[in-house]
Amino acid sequence: MKHDRTIVRSLMMVTQFGINMIVPIVACTLLGAFLDRKLGTNFFAIVLFILGALAGGRNVYRFAKRILDEDKETPREKRRRNK
Repeated sequence: MKHDRTIVRSLMMVTQFGINMIVPIVACTLLGAFLDRKLGTNFFAIVLFILGALAGGRNVYRFAKRILDEDKETPREKRRRNK
């Protein structure tokens, strides 16, 4: 049963990585396209796409760091954190 839990947890983490990366990129790109259409420009979508990619990368980094920090905790620290 523990093996199944590990697989499910791994799949959830991979999914979370994808969501953390895709959502800011799509949101910023759509906002940039909207601004380009309203203002008659051609650069907001590109600039906001790059900003979304940077934000997504930051989200993934913070998520991975948190997971790694949790794995390094001792069982006593985990019990204290969960109370």
